[in-house]
Amino acid sequence: MKWNHQTRAVIVVGVFALALTGFSWRLIHVQVVQHHEFARHAAEHHLRKDIIHARRGSIRDARGEVLAENLPVRTVVADGSLIKNMPAVAEILSRNLVLPLEEVEGKIQAERRYVIIKREVSEEAVLKIREELILGEHRGVHFENDSIRLYPNGTMMCHILGFMNFERQGVLGVEKSMNDYLSGRDGYRWIERDRTGKELVPYRGLEKAAEDGLTVQLTIDMGLQSIVESEIDTAFANLNPRSITIILADPHTGEIRALANRPQFDPNRPGEANAESQKNRAVLDMVEPGSTFKIVVVSAALNEATVRPETLIFCENGNFSYGGRILKDSRPHGMLSVMDVLVKSSNIGSAKLAMQMGERRFYEYIRRFGFGERTGVELPGEIGGLVHPPSQWDKLSITRIPMGHAICATPLQLVMAMSAIANGGKLMMPRIVRRLTDSSGRTALDLGPAVIREVITPETAHVVQRALQGVTSEGGTARLARVEGYTVAGKTGTAQRVDPNGGYTPNKYVVSFLGYGPAENPALTCMVIIDDASTPQGSNYGGTVAAPIFSQVMGQAMKYLDLVPVLASATDTVIPRAKVVSSAGRKKP
Repeated sequence: MKWNHQTRAVIVVGVFALALTGFSWRLIHVQVVQHHEFARHAAEHHLRKDIIHARRGSIRDARGEVLAENLPVRTVVADGSLIKNMPAVAEILSRNLVLPLEEVEGKIQAERRYVIIKREVSEEAVLKIREELILGEHRGVHFENDSIRLYPNGTMMCHILGFMNFERQGVLGVEKSMNDYLSGRDGYRWIERDRTGKELVPYRGLEKAAEDGLTVQLTIDMGLQSIVESEIDTAFANLNPRSITIILADPHTGEIRALANRPQFDPNRPGEANAESQKNRAVLDMVEPGSTFKIVVVSAALNEATVRPETLIFCENGNFSYGGRILKDSRPHGMLSVMDVLVKSSNIGSAKLAMQMGERRFYEYIRRFGFGERTGVELPGEIGGLVHPPSQWDKLSITRIPMGHAICATPLQLVMAMSAIANGGKLMMPRIVRRLTDSSGRTALDLGPAVIREVITPETAHVVQRALQGVTSEGGTARLARVEGYTVAGKTGTAQRVDPNGGYTPNKYVVSFLGYGPAENPALTCMVIIDDASTPQGSNYGGTVAAPIFSQVMGQAMKYLDLVPVLASATDTVIPRAKVVSSAGRKKP
C-alpha cells in the first residue's frame, strides 16, 4: 500500500501529538501529582530547620545580684552530604575539639545531614576551626549559638537554685519550680542552601523569633545568705553531724531571706553529687520538733482562755504517771505558771495544758499553725509532715504530742509557726520568689505577702512573746542564744533521732533552736536544726549546741540590717510570778 504525502503528514503529526500528550501528561504528573514528594526531596537537600534557642532567664537575689546566668557557647554541627574530603575535615575537628579521630569520622556520614559533633565549644575554638576550614576550602560544618548555665557562687544556695539537665530542664530548686517561666519559647528559622552549601539569604524561609525566659528575683539577700553559709560551714566542721539546716525569714512577709543545708553540692557539677547532698532538708526532712513545738500548746491554751498567763500548773516534781507510763521533766518542778511552763520547757506542764484543752481542740490548733500540710513555698518536692488525727491517737498521744513527739514537721513549717507568734498571730505563706521580670525589666508577676489565716489573737501572741523572751533570760533554757546588744526570743528543741526501722536510735538526737529578734520588734525568724552532732555524751541539747549558732547568726544578721541595739539592761526579761489557781481548778498550797 502506497501512502501519499498527505497520509504521511497525518501520521507524523499524530505521532508527535501522542508524544507531546505523553510528555504533557508526565509533566502534569510530576508537577501536580508528585509535587509534594519531589518538594520533600529538594527540601532535604537544600532546606534545614534551625532551632533558635530561647535565652533562659537569669536568677537574681533581692538586691539584683546574679545567682544563675547563661554563658554563651557554640555547638559544632556537620552536614555529611556537603563534606567532600571527610578525612581532612575530621582531622581538623578532632584536633581542635580534642575528640578521638575515630569518633568524629563515625559521626560524619554522607546520609547524615545534621549531626552534632560537640556541644559547649568556646568561641576561641570555633574561630580556629572556621579559619582552617576556609583555608582548606572545606564545606559542611556549621556553628550554632548555644549557652550553658553558670552558677557564679558555686555551692552557695545550691538547694535553693537547683541546676539544669542536658535537656535544658530545671532539676531541683527554683530552676525546677520556675522552669516554665525561665525557659521561654524556642523559635526556628528555615535555611535554604545552594549545591555548595552556602545559604541563599534572599530565599530565606519562614522564621519565628525566640521568646526569652523571664528573670526570677528571689527574696534571698546575699548578705544574709553569706552570714548563714559561713556559720553553717563552721558548725558542720566542728560538730560533724549528719546534717544542719539554717533558715532566716521575715516574720511579717513570709519572705525567706537566707537558707542553707549541709551537706551541699556544686550546681555547676551536679553529676559529682550524691542524693543526700542534693536534698533540701528545709522542705524535705520530717523531724520530731521536740520542745520547739510547745509554742503550739501554750498558744492554743491561752487563745482558748482555758488558762491565763499566771495560771499555776502542778508539774508533779518531775515525774507524771499517765497511761501506765512515766513522763519526766529534765528537772523537777512543782508549781509553774503557764508562762514558766514555756520558759522552763516542762514536758509535764505542756501535757497538762493539752489534756485540759482536749484532743479535738488541740488538734485544731496544730492544723491552724500549718502542720500536716505543705506551706506552698516555691520549692519543689515539699512535704506536709505527719500529723495523725485524734481518731488515730493512742492514750499517750495527748501527753507526747505537746512536747513535740509522735508528730513530724519540716524545718520550714516550724519557722512559719514561730513567725506567726512573732508577727502577732498571722500564719504567712513563705516566699522564696519575689517577682518575675521580662527582658526589658517590666514586672510580669509580683508575688506579694500572703496571709493564710489568723492563728491566734494579737493579745495571745504578745503573751507568748514575753514567755519566749524569758527562755533566753538568766532563768531560761537558752541563755546561750542571747545576742549582745539585742533582745531575742525563742525556744529550744531536743528530740531523740527516729530510727527508720521503728522506734528511736539510742544516744542520737536532733537538736534545734527556733527564735526571732529583736524581741520587741521582730525583723527575722531563725531556725538552727542539727541532726546527730558529735558532742560529749550528755551535752547534745538544743540550748547548748543549737542556741550558740543562733546567737552568732542573729547577731551578725541584725547588725547587717542596721537594726538599732537596745540597752544591755533590757536584755534580761522578768517573767511575772504566778498568783492564782492551778489549771486543774483545785488550789495548791
